[in-house]
Amino acid sequence: MKVILIQDVKALGKKGEIKEVAEGYARNFLIPRGLVIEATASNLNRRQAEGKKQDQQLARLQDEAQKLARKINGQSVEITARTGEGGRLFGSVTSSDIALALQKKNITVDKRKIELDEPIKSLGTHSVRIRLHQHVIASLEVVVKT
Repeated sequence: MKVILIQDVKALGKKGEIKEVAEGYARNFLIPRGLVIEATASNLNRRQAEGKKQDQQLARLQDEAQKLARKINGQSVEITARTGEGGRLFGSVTSSDIALALQKKNITVDKRKIELDEPIKSLGTHSVRIRLHQHVIASLEVVVKT
């Protein structure tokens, strides 16, 4: 039986995909739980229309991310931190600290999009990547000083 996935189903596929499954599996498990719908002609047409709308929305989000990346690239933010011996910080500079510094420059970025391998624990200039979209990455210079 052909079905259209309404949600991601582990070991079957992702939302929007069309899959061939056993009829009993579909009728007794997937359909009652609202995970799939039967792949009839009307449901396939509706899925196709929703796919076009979703593609337009994804393109719009990517354009917005590229505009924000142009605004961020080449920027530099300064963060003041307390240090101990050898220039080591008492705490560390985290992605939320960087997001707050960007917000002071009127640039709003979710702290989860800021990619730090590990929190910054030393003084100096550090390059930080910000993944704004799946295909859009901006880079930012973070200057940590006392």
